[in-house]
Amino acid sequence: MSTSVKAIVLSKIRYRDNDLIVSCYTQHRGLSNYLIRGAFKSKRSGTIAYYQLLTQLEIVETYKPNQSLHYIKEVKSSFLYSTLHTNVIKSSIVLFLSEVLANVLKEEEQNNLLYDYLETALQWLDSEVNFANFHLLFLLKLTKHLGFYPDTINMETGTFNLQSGYFESNAQHIYSVSPENNTLLKQLLGMNFDALNTVKLQAQQRQAFLNMLLQYFELHLGYFKKPKSLQIFNQVFK
Repeated sequence: MSTSVKAIVLSKIRYRDNDLIVSCYTQHRGLSNYLIRGAFKSKRSGTIAYYQLLTQLEIVETYKPNQSLHYIKEVKSSFLYSTLHTNVIKSSIVLFLSEVLANVLKEEEQNNLLYDYLETALQWLDSEVNFANFHLLFLLKLTKHLGFYPDTINMETGTFNLQSGYFESNAQHIYSVSPENNTLLKQLLGMNFDALNTVKLQAQQRQAFLNMLLQYFELHLGYFKKPKSLQIFNQVFK
């Protein structure tokens, strides 16, 4: 059965000598894995360019239920990035976020709201000049789609507890966040990407908040692992 679908590339790995296995988040079925035969053969070398991390594609797939790998008959870009893969800093963000997304997106079921969020957020990043804090808001908003967005009851007076996901009056818990991270979290909650340029952070503040977010992911997703690219990513933003 052949179907035309939209997809975002999460990861890719070379398979055997000339093949490629690509993991995508699709609009119609969530996570889906594809075998691209002959991707590294000289006559099809241009094919690989379509499967750069977080590329937005329109594909015609051959899907067979109960199989772990499917096939792509036709592929084209659904949105052509201008800077996402050419700007060094944006490329670092792409590498980091694709690793996070490949880690957390496990469901093989349709989720239009999540797909639309990923699509829109990446297009925003591609077009923006001021984007140093993009990954912080991106991950925070992602928790809404994963089911553990911070509860904002008592936000004004409370301190956020990473384990419970609530703002609490007692700031002495082992998972209570620092005052600085608590203030920044309150600032980012409910913010849209267009307002990010109002948030001014030093590299150390940005890294501290990112580490807090990653701990939050670890606490609420038992399978989550800190990205291997984190150390390199932090060096880029020093």
